[in-house]
Amino acid sequence: MSEQSVQGGAPGGMREALRRIEDWPVPHAAAGVVRADGTVAGTHGPVGRRFPLASVTKPLAAYAVLVAVEEGALELDEPAGPEGSTVRHLLAHASGLAFDEDRTMAAPGDRRLYSNTGFDALADHLTKATEIPFAEYLRDAVLAPLAMRDTELAGSPAHSATSTVDDLVRFATEVQAPRLLAPSTVAEATRVVFPGLRGVLPGYGHQVPNDWGLGFEIRDGKEPHWTGSRSSARTFGHFGQSGTFLWVDPEAGAACVVLTDRAFGPWAIEEWPPFTDAVLAAL
Repeated sequence: MSEQSVQGGAPGGMREALRRIEDWPVPHAAAGVVRADGTVAGTHGPVGRRFPLASVTKPLAAYAVLVAVEEGALELDEPAGPEGSTVRHLLAHASGLAFDEDRTMAAPGDRRLYSNTGFDALADHLTKATEIPFAEYLRDAVLAPLAMRDTELAGSPAHSATSTVDDLVRFATEVQAPRLLAPSTVAEATRVVFPGLRGVLPGYGHQVPNDWGLGFEIRDGKEPHWTGSRSSARTFGHFGQSGTFLWVDPEAGAACVVLTDRAFGPWAIEEWPPFTDAVLAAL
């Protein structure tokens, strides 16, 4: 790996935990940990380097939709997507839309069908309601207020953003101590919506239940999982097929961002959980 450096004044345990990314079979990786009070517990690697986020785009997009809800441009329970579906269904991957095509596979609220198409439908719905292109709305509602200057959405709100660890640490700080949204809105977004639904967690197989909030995946008791054995059931976040993840563990009072430039695969399934456990132990 190149461009590696320890930053952020992290204590020894956290430095050692974050250095684990140097042993990963990836060209580049960067990581950051931020506490709920906004204190950066440590960073490692090229934290200003821009990486494709893949599906870590979705929490950013969801946050923009929730801003629109608070502004009165949308309502969570208004119709959106296939017949019988709402904004809430789309955010929670419960609309019944297929993964990557405009096809309805189940009735709304029947199964948890992880859907890029659902987030595209959300963006279209918001654009029609506000007459503002979704990328512009995301920039004005979320990215600019959080000074996320190196984050850009150029394509699908499901998977097309690029960003840096520095920027996503700012977002993780916001989620833990909201300023752009009411704390009650973030609390609703990060607890289970439509509990008990079965479904497939991409890369990890069938999960019963497959719990999600509004744009955030909920850890609960899922096994196997991309977080660690030390991760609390309340942990929420997202991972991306570009080898990226962001988790927030309210029990630990901290969040972690990792960005790489190698596609998710067996290497990530092997490396991510012990890395998360090391970070939690250092906290």
